Amino acid sequence: MAFFADIMGTLFERRPGKADTPSHAPMAAMCEELLSAQGEVSGMRLARDILQRYRAMSPEEKHTFFEHLAEAFDIDCGKVIAAAERYATDRDAAAYADLSRAAEPRRQELLRRLNQAPGATEELVQMRLDLLQMKKSPALQRIDLDFAHLFASWFNRGFLVLRHIDWRTPANILEKIIAYEAVHAINDWNDLERRLRPSDRRCFAFFHPAMPEEPLIFVEVALCAGIPGSVQRLLAEGRVPLPDTEIDTAVFYSISNCQEGLRGISFGNSLIKQVVDELRRDLPQVKTFVTLSPVPGLSRHLKAIAKDRPEAAAVLEAAAKGSADALGPHLATLRSLTAEYLLTAKRGDGMPADPVARFHLGNGALLHDVHGLADTSANGMQQSCSAMVNYLYDLAKVERNNETFVTSKTVAASKQVKALSQGSTPGRKP
Repeated sequence: MAFFADIMGTLFERRPGKADTPSHAPMAAMCEELLSAQGEVSGMRLARDILQRYRAMSPEEKHTFFEHLAEAFDIDCGKVIAAAERYATDRDAAAYADLSRAAEPRRQELLRRLNQAPGATEELVQMRLDLLQMKKSPALQRIDLDFAHLFASWFNRGFLVLRHIDWRTPANILEKIIAYEAVHAINDWNDLERRLRPSDRRCFAFFHPAMPEEPLIFVEVALCAGIPGSVQRLLAEGRVPLPDTEIDTAVFYSISNCQEGLRGISFGNSLIKQVVDELRRDLPQVKTFVTLSPVPGLSRHLKAIAKDRPEAAAVLEAAAKGSADALGPHLATLRSLTAEYLLTAKRGDGMPADPVARFHLGNGALLHDVHGLADTSANGMQQSCSAMVNYLYDLAKVERNNETFVTSKTVAASKQVKALSQGSTPGRKP
């Protein structure tokens, strides 16, 4: 493994070498030169200079740069049509190669050549983040598709490395775990220690060899006896770790994407599957794999129906007080409304409205249970009125659930969740 790691490190290590005098040519001319035959020889220097020039640009200049890429480095529609007609007649390798070259915009090859520079992959991820933060025009949307197309290949699962994050992990990585946590905020180093040091807690992250100090996504796992219904219990101070002999359940309670510039590039499915394999190997007694997940669209949904549903308005009013005592009398209603939302609220394409539900159901999980007062933090009260849910990863049914969800958009759910949903409307018997 050490030998293999050395080989991978060599493959992805770019040495800057002796610094050259930065080019003062116009940015457009530098990009054209990088794409030329001459640019292949001096590609690393040109790529470095272009990225350095880009870093120094103002937001307005970056916008102009992207607009230039969209127009000057676009496909030639005439060449595409001609190549397609030739391929339709003569379906040999040469005609196919001509069509492939014509159909790819020149800016994709420009981005590939920019990636020759030391540290370029991380800079290109940041470049796409700049693009995502701009007001979308048709031209910028085309460029974003180019970034997404290339990143899907560059960040293919085969290139990703799974790492166990623990209390011995270098501090610069741990600092980023604190900063990137997107579900349950890590308040300080003591809070992080409670999530990493105990023997019944795990954290795993994907890294890319070209960005070895930047986690791409990480998951936090609690090893439990039974399925929990409250994140406060999982993260409580002074909690006594469970001995291995009592552990039978692995709970994925937080999954955080770290690189906004990689938005739309899916890592979560692969991460969960590989972590399950790791846990089954280390802890064969663990048979149950579930999440304790937020319901980020719930409060927004309840506000939308509150005018016609007094019970939804009552739950929202109680949650707004931020008190478990105020929300307590409404817990049965909250659970029913949450189940109804997750089973019936849809986007225009028929997929579930809730983004976390789409993620786990799309991975083949089953909506197992709904809990009230499960996240009483300010954020938990605000986004979901304290509700959280368990998605169950039944390894024998994951593939079937995934196929059903993709083909018919059917939400796999337990009997208790279906019963909760049927009881959410007054007059309907659960």
